[in-house]
Amino acid sequence: MKTLELAHASMPLSEYAKELRDEIIVLTSNNQPVAAIVSLQYVDASDLESLSLNSNPQFMAIIQQARQELRNGKKLSLEEMEREFAEDK
Repeated sequence: MKTLELAHASMPLSEYAKELRDEIIVLTSNNQPVAAIVSLQYVDASDLESLSLNSNPQFMAIIQQARQELRNGKKLSLEEMEREFAEDK
């Protein structure tokens, strides 16, 4: 993984992207990560879907809420989940 301070970028970001192989370039501003350039050459559709979902604020809010509920002890066993979904039908 490489790091590139945006203030020191000597060529357009598209040129850095062309040089990617299997590495990631983390873009920083004032030494804080702000973005990344990642090669999609070997990415399949499911990886693109994951990438899209991870950048969706609504989806991430749902994930955070679910994690909080789990920490608070709110969970269902497989049997309880099957029963709940069977009742919805």
